[in-house]
Amino acid sequence: MFDFLFKRQGSKPAASGEQQGAAKPAPAKSAAAQPVGNKLNSKANNKAKAAAAAAAAQAANQAATQAAEARAAVASARERQAGQLKSLGSDEAAAAGFILQSPFSELRLAAAELLHGREQLERVYGAMRNVDRRVAKLVHGRLDAIRHHEAELRRGEDTLAQARAMLADVLLTPNHVGELDRKWSVIRAPELAADFEAVRAQLGARLEAQVQLQRAMIDRLTALRQLDGQALDAAALGETLARLQQEQTAALADPGHASLPRALVGEVSNELARLTASLATAEKDAAALAARDAALTTWEAQPQQELTPDALRREWQRLPALPANAANAAEALQARFDALLAAFPQAIRKPKAVQAAAPTAAGADSGSEPVRDKGADQAFLDQMYALEAALQQGSLGSAAEIDKSLKEAKDKGVRLTGAQLEHLNHLRADLKRLSDWARWGGNVSREELIKTVETLATQSLAMGELAKKVGSMRERWKALDTLSGTAPRSLWERFDAACSAAYAPAAAHFRQLADERHANAARGQALVDEAQAEIARLQQDNADWKHVSATVQRLRTAWSHLGAVDRKEKKRLDGLFAEALTTLQRPLENQRKVEVAVREQLIEEVHKLDPNERHAIDLLRELQSRWQEHARALPLERKAEQALWQRFRAACDALFAARKDHAHAADSERRTHEAAKEALCARLEAAALDATPSNVARLLREAAAEWQTIGPVPRAHEARIEGRYQAAVAQVQAQVAQVRRAADTVLAGVVRDKLRLIQALETALADPGSNAGTHTQGDDWRARWAALAPVDGGYEPILQKRFDAALAALEGDRAAYARQLEENRPRLLNDLLRLEIAAGIDSGAEFARDRLRLQVEVLQSSLKSGQRPGGNTTELHALLALPALADVRTETRIECLMLRQPKAAS
Repeated sequence: MFDFLFKRQGSKPAASGEQQGAAKPAPAKSAAAQPVGNKLNSKANNKAKAAAAAAAAQAANQAATQAAEARAAVASARERQAGQLKSLGSDEAAAAGFILQSPFSELRLAAAELLHGREQLERVYGAMRNVDRRVAKLVHGRLDAIRHHEAELRRGEDTLAQARAMLADVLLTPNHVGELDRKWSVIRAPELAADFEAVRAQLGARLEAQVQLQRAMIDRLTALRQLDGQALDAAALGETLARLQQEQTAALADPGHASLPRALVGEVSNELARLTASLATAEKDAAALAARDAALTTWEAQPQQELTPDALRREWQRLPALPANAANAAEALQARFDALLAAFPQAIRKPKAVQAAAPTAAGADSGSEPVRDKGADQAFLDQMYALEAALQQGSLGSAAEIDKSLKEAKDKGVRLTGAQLEHLNHLRADLKRLSDWARWGGNVSREELIKTVETLATQSLAMGELAKKVGSMRERWKALDTLSGTAPRSLWERFDAACSAAYAPAAAHFRQLADERHANAARGQALVDEAQAEIARLQQDNADWKHVSATVQRLRTAWSHLGAVDRKEKKRLDGLFAEALTTLQRPLENQRKVEVAVREQLIEEVHKLDPNERHAIDLLRELQSRWQEHARALPLERKAEQALWQRFRAACDALFAARKDHAHAADSERRTHEAAKEALCARLEAAALDATPSNVARLLREAAAEWQTIGPVPRAHEARIEGRYQAAVAQVQAQVAQVRRAADTVLAGVVRDKLRLIQALETALADPGSNAGTHTQGDDWRARWAALAPVDGGYEPILQKRFDAALAALEGDRAAYARQLEENRPRLLNDLLRLEIAAGIDSGAEFARDRLRLQVEVLQSSLKSGQRPGGNTTELHALLALPALADVRTETRIECLMLRQPKAAS
């Protein structure tokens, strides 16, 4: 027990005892050899013994005093710096300076808890990285948290800038906003959350406005299409179209008009144009009906004498044409006009020459009843009137056809009166005159037409437009032949040569197009042959589905870029290619259905993965690898591939999100555990200040049980919190050890003092003439014994019994007890040597032979008993209880043994 309490002090007394033994070998040797009653009780030996004992006691007291002073100085410095730590407050610079100058690790760690700024954390980390691991880990963890937060902040700023750029973009699409939301969902930047939410709200408002704009456009198109089935008058229709046109203009001027589908805008514009044109036609038809109705009303109100049928017909022809879509109204107006004409008497019409020659007579006879034509029937007269009307309108073609029919009717035996014949001849003369003028005008027009055709070669016209213009010129030439008669041959040859020269580039172009159509047909036939060859290869061996898919896609793309082919050839090739492609695609589609089922199974397997399983990420990566293998083996249709990939990626993202949420929850739980362990460490550190040996075992046992009950802490702080806990436990144990060392120091001093008093009493019994023998009264020895403090740990009964026996011998038979003391001396030396061997203490050169002999016995004894050598305190008790004479060397050896032997339990 003494080797633990006097570890520092024990080496010095042992060394001093050995030095004393080495300095005075002769007295030790003579003392071992002299019998009782020789010169053992000399004053010199007693003085040396007393001086050695006093020196040993003084050295022990001085060492204990120095140790106490050192502990007090350390405790004072710690308390002073602890007070300084409390006064730091939130001053991080002062806390960093405190960490750099403090020698106490627990105070440095407590000060490190006050650091949060990056500058001071980097300063402390650079200084403590190789000095204090706990502080370095704490600071490094906070620096990592700051760097992570800064990285998240940069990502958040980039995403916010992207959102603002999208807000400034003219065209905003929902998929871009959805991608933006996905990026922001994995960013942890609370400082930017308000700004992002504001921008995101504006983006949402823009999307909603775009949706409303598109819905309004669709509703407007529906309303325009429903106008056809509504029986609206022109005014209501015009008002509705004006309102819808205004709404369309406002929609096209809206800032979000770029999001409107072009096809939808085009359909609305076309419907507006169509309905506007319909409205204009309706208004024109209504105006024509109104004009004819007003004319009829006016004619019907005028006296019949003021009107003539010819004038009425001419005026009726000049009025706007009757609408075809208002047949009922047109028929009613025409019936009214026919009734108005029928009210006039049928007078014989005079030729214009006669009327011009005798206007007075005509005027004089205006009031008489006209002479009725009795020669021709009414149908012939109607044709004559039609001929006259055609001549008046300048329709030479119609007039020629009517004249031909009149000739045929006359040839059939129609007889005319003189007036009718004269009138017919007058009309035919007008027809000939107009035909001559038309022939002359036609030749002039033909000259102009030839000049126009000759200028076509100098114009940069497209070949199609050039062909149309040449064709239109030939049609106009034919029309001139119909209207103005046949052209001279010279003019026709000039015109035909000009048309041929102008059409030559177009003819070459069309020949080139024909050649290209033939080449395209050949390429189309080659594609059909390739597709059929692929079908034959597919039926012969195992299919490479990726190659088949690529071939189908390539063939389809090549066919779409085939170009123009002759219509008949195109129909044949389209049928062959469609049949071959269908035959080739049928097994490919079946295989793709299998692949779709496999992809669906992979998606289900991703959904079935447990996010909290340890190997979930490895399993997910394996599924992703399988997905890539299947995608490389057989690509699906782009739309189906994208849809399945989006579902697979969504499932993977959901798994990662669940793991992240679980990790966040685990981190929160670990932080709770960290706080609980920090509190436990703080309690241990506080308990270390007043820990005692009686309660330290229960305290440490309860602390260990509670520590094991608390769950894991964040991995970055595991080493720090574990180090703090071990340091707190070591601090408690060190405090208890210090208390025990202090108690053992007191105990060892009292045992040593009592043992020295007993040895002095026994020396006085053996040598009454010595200094110890001067105190021969028992009361004096009892008083000296009573002055010493009682001894704990089981030593008090042993020493008390030996003191009582010596005291009894002092008052009784001294000689017998002195002989016993001398007789026990060899036993004492033998037992002492045995205990020194067991404790591993050097006995000196003079005992080397005896020590070698006893070493084997001690080893054999320890093996038989199963106890560690030197671990039995009973032998030490027996040695202390044995009354025997001992010189200074022997007493020093006993004291050294007491320092190395385990302490006895009470």
